Amino acid sequence: QVQLVESGGGLVQEGGSSRLSCTTSGNIFRGNTVAWYRQPPGNQREFVAAIYVNGITKYADSVKGRFTISRNRAGNVASLEMNSLKVEDTAVYYCKAITPYGDVWGQGTQVTVSS
Repeated sequence: QVQLVESGGGLVQEGGSSRLSCTTSGNIFRGNTVAWYRQPPGNQREFVAAIYVNGITKYADSVKGRFTISRNRAGNVASLEMNSLKVEDTAVYYCKAITPYGDVWGQGTQVTVSS
């Protein structure tokens, strides 16, 4: 069974940067869309960013210009580079692989931005 493991979360000061990674033992990210979602405290999970098989990326308006999604060539690591972080970016961040057999989610990593 494919598993995704997020890492890199933690406490960051407002205006700072952080990099999240999503790692898998296989190469599930190579031929599938990869996305990042987040769930702020007391709110529903929301879309953050995605990178498609052809390399095209898409971002939520709230993070456009500040966040960058990527994946490595081996297809086993996906990353989310986050810059100019705001307090409202505080959330649990999840990665997701969208495959023909269904979606695979990671367990999430907490990012807390302090003012």
